[in-house]
Amino acid sequence: MDCTFMTELGKFNYRVGVIVTNGRKILMARNPNEERAFYYSVGGRVRFGESMEEAALRELKEETGIDCELDRLACIHENFFTDDDGVFFHEVSCFFCVKPNEKLLQIENGHKTDGGPGGEYLEWIDLDDCDGVTIYPDFYRTVDFENDRETKHFISRE
Repeated sequence: MDCTFMTELGKFNYRVGVIVTNGRKILMARNPNEERAFYYSVGGRVRFGESMEEAALRELKEETGIDCELDRLACIHENFFTDDDGVFFHEVSCFFCVKPNEKLLQIENGHKTDGGPGGEYLEWIDLDDCDGVTIYPDFYRTVDFENDRETKHFISRE
């Protein structure tokens, strides 16, 4: 069971994200069934009784088919937003950097996963050439996760 629940005020989500970098490129997912074109981190909801680390490794395996080792907790993101259906979300996400292995770095753009309804696609986004590309969370554009080893805390309110 995922750690998510509805309240009279909206929905709470407890999630993890996995940060896979290769220089200034970052591995992101997209759902082709979404009306708006946007990219988001590899990851998903934490299951009840699962540690954040266990969830991050499980999500990485589910979305890439590849086992990898976590490097560190990179950031905590508190996100408050309203989705396209008008539901208000209070989401807490913990993002982990991984120690990418050769298999992970060789994932090609357009790699189809089993995530989401109808599947998701993985793509390497060049952070130095992504003007006009919608990326969630937005802090990916400003933090150099390969070199900045300090754990960050972000709060987003849309």
